[in-house]
Amino acid sequence: MVTDTQVWKLMDAYEKKASVTKAAMHADMDRKTASKYLQQGKLPSQIEKPVRSWRTREDPFDEDWPELALRLKDAPELEAKTLFEDLLERKPEHYEQGQLRTFQRKVKRWRAQMGPDKEVFFPQQHRAGEALQTDFTFANRLGITLGGEPFEHLLCNVVLPYSNWQCVTICRSESMAALSEGIQEAVFRLGRVPQFHQTDNSTAATHNLGSGKRAFNDTYLDLMRHLGMVARTIGIGKSEQNGDVESSNGALKRRLEQHLLLRESRDFDSIEAYRAFLEGVVTRANRTRERRFLEEFGAMKVLAVKRLPAYAELVVKVTSWSTIRVKYNSYSVPSRLIGERVVVRVWDERLEVWHAQSHQLSIERLVGRAGHLVDYRHVIWSMVQKPAAFERYRWREALFPTLTFRKAYDALSEQLDVRGASVEYLRVLHLAASTGQAEVERALELLLEAGGLKSADPVKKLVDKAPRTAPADVASMVPIVVDLKAYDSLLSPVEVSR
Repeated sequence: MVTDTQVWKLMDAYEKKASVTKAAMHADMDRKTASKYLQQGKLPSQIEKPVRSWRTREDPFDEDWPELALRLKDAPELEAKTLFEDLLERKPEHYEQGQLRTFQRKVKRWRAQMGPDKEVFFPQQHRAGEALQTDFTFANRLGITLGGEPFEHLLCNVVLPYSNWQCVTICRSESMAALSEGIQEAVFRLGRVPQFHQTDNSTAATHNLGSGKRAFNDTYLDLMRHLGMVARTIGIGKSEQNGDVESSNGALKRRLEQHLLLRESRDFDSIEAYRAFLEGVVTRANRTRERRFLEEFGAMKVLAVKRLPAYAELVVKVTSWSTIRVKYNSYSVPSRLIGERVVVRVWDERLEVWHAQSHQLSIERLVGRAGHLVDYRHVIWSMVQKPAAFERYRWREALFPTLTFRKAYDALSEQLDVRGASVEYLRVLHLAASTGQAEVERALELLLEAGGLKSADPVKKLVDKAPRTAPADVASMVPIVVDLKAYDSLLSPVEVSR
């Protein structure tokens, strides 16, 4: 297609060179085409093209179209591909697969000219300081790694729709703990709260009533009442009603992608380093929204409450397996707690186990369902006395803390029968729990490199011979002698009048 720029070049070159051939070459145009434009003296955009109202070839679907149009009218949701496949199956002698695209274009024209009315979306005017919108978005495609390990996570994006000011937090799942952390981080950073908080129908904020409708969770409503906001949600399946934060999700990830390219690395030393990077990117973006943000800031009411801890508390009983079940996942705990009821504080990224108001341990929280996280140190003291249980233990893979331990068990299995290998491996694992995993692993590596492993005894000998770092002595505290005589010089006799 010839452009206006080409014709400008053509006319300019023709005035200078007075040669159609040379001017056409200069404009990168065929000589006949150049001659036509020179004769007309107009740009392509100025030439009125006749509107063609006839087909250049016969419509292959004319014969069957009345029937097909009737089917589309009766069932507008029918897809063109489905309708064509049915037509091809019924009349293979008339049609072929290569006509699909032609048929899709014909159906598209029919829908535009004769089809049913489509849903109309109405743009809304946002009011300054009226609402806060929150949504979760997956960030795995950013390819973030922590210390070289892939970091699967989501971002909780909180947006003021009027100014597009945003606050972003890192989370592992769409949980109530993550939602609470994201909302509170935003409002306490602002020091203000709007009238409404709007979110979608995620399970973090709502639950199914069984009638196709959803209602707010009590925990979420308690948070809204505490912060002084009114909860509102969008229609089920109506993500466009949360349009500002939905579009902000895409813009946020594109912005992060660009800054990661500038950084020339997607690896971070820790989650704190990644959080600082994220905060820097969002802060720079918020600076461009300052004028409208100041309008919103002035329209919101002052936040006058304290921050709530972003966790939920559950009371669970420790099973005879030395495990607890929290949010559809299983976690091991010290066996001394078997039979006890413990309080579990469910944070977004961790669990805290408390017994009688005493903190027992913290555990990384699993994402998803039907998972398990078993620490061999919690069960080894019993299993070493019941070695037959090892072979079919439900979570046996958790008893191989590293690949070296797995190789050690395989080496023992080559030398001993099933029971013998289990007994000796459990002795090795018991040694790791009672002395130190790193020391035992190093001893296993040396023995495996030397040609094999037949029992736990050589491992224990190597560990016993290994030098151990003694704990540093606590420096003796010398009592401080305070000489109060120095203060006497500050005193002088004062005459008291009577």
